[in-house]
Formats: sequence, C-alpha cells, structure tokens
Amino acid sequence: MNRSLRRTSGIAVLALTTALGLAACSSDDSGDDTASDSSSSMRESPSGDMSQSPSDDMSSGDAMDAGAQTFGAGCSSIPSDGAGSFDGMATEPVATAASGNPLLTTLVAAVDKAGLVDTLNSADGVTVFAPTDDAFAKIPKKDLNAVMSDKATLTEILTYHVVPGQLTPDQLAGSHQTLEGEKVVVEGSGEDFTVGADSAKVLCGNIPTANATVYVIDSVLMPGSMG
Repeated sequence: MNRSLRRTSGIAVLALTTALGLAACSSDDSGDDTASDSSSSMRESPSGDMSQSPSDDMSSGDAMDAGAQTFGAGCSSIPSDGAGSFDGMATEPVATAASGNPLLTTLVAAVDKAGLVDTLNSADGVTVFAPTDDAFAKIPKKDLNAVMSDKATLTEILTYHVVPGQLTPDQLAGSHQTLEGEKVVVEGSGEDFTVGADSAKVLCGNIPTANATVYVIDSVLMPGSMG
C-alpha cells in the first residue's frame, strides 16, 4: 500500500480547490438543480403525506423526516435521534454532520488530520462516499497508521471519496469525476450499489446533510494510482 502513495500536498490541495471551484460555479444538472431537488425531496410531514410543497411544510412547522428517502440495511445502525441521526445530520454541513455519527469516527479523524474540515463544510453541493470504522479496520494497522500520518497521501485518498454535485440514487450508477482528479465507477441500481474497483457496498445511501449527500460504504476507496 505504501508503493506510490506519496504526492505533494500542493498537488492534492490544488486539485481539491480547483474541483470545488468548478462544482460551485457549474450549472450542470448534477449540481445546483440536483441539490435543489434533493433538498425538497427530504421534506415530509409526520403523517407521511408528500403532497405538500416544501414551502407548505416549512410554514406549517411540521418536522422534517430526513431519513425518509434513505435506503440500505445499514441505515438501521444510524441513531434515531441526536446529532448523528438523519434529522441531526441534515441540519449540519457534511464534515460536522459526520462527526455526530458513531459509524464514522475514523473518517472524521482522517478528515481532521488532512485539514479538510473547513473545505468540506464550505463545499457547495457534493456527494461523499463515507467509509465506516469497520471499513478502515480492513486496512492493516501499520499501513493505516502510515497513511494517517502522511497528510498528502491522506488528502489524496479522502478527496477520492468526494464527487462534485449531489447525486440522487437515480444518478448514482456511472463514472464520476472525484475531487482527487480520477474517476470512480458506481455500479448497480435501485437500492443495491457498489463503488470503485474493490466493489465497496453502499450500506446506507442518500443521507442528506446541509451541503452534501452521503453514501455510507463498507470499504475504503483507493485511487488507481495507488494500486
């Protein structure tokens, strides 16, 4: 794993900054339009009536059910209330939202070590493939420790998990440019998707945060340059 892992932090951060700038400025359907559609689709009245418009929901004061459009067996592991719940995550930008989720503690630590918290929190609509703690545990401890202490390599890996634009489940399958610079391929349909060359399984998908859509996965993705 240590073979060809190192790139300069300048290259990784430049790629990240450029990609985020493009995501913010793009008029692509996978960006602003999708983010708008995703945001409105997450609002549901307690009775389950989806006929109300978003403005009606907000004016009536009805609570949102941010988990209404999520899918996957792993969704049952998401807390039912509090900061790490679907409703709690929906109100926070993505890095902050992840910090409240007990499944994502290693990812949160990695994002912090790479100095990407503010970058991700300020991103204007992204999709994040979020490896669980168990996913990181699959990596030999010696290799994981080496990566966690190498900011340039860690940045490269983490940005490979981020795609500009908020992808809905209908848009998920296909090849997507990541903030790292390489493309990641998602295969599947309905509620059954795998991500990347190692076929990381989506455990819980379509989780909304204030500025991102999150798909929790069971393996850490590696850019092709690290193979």
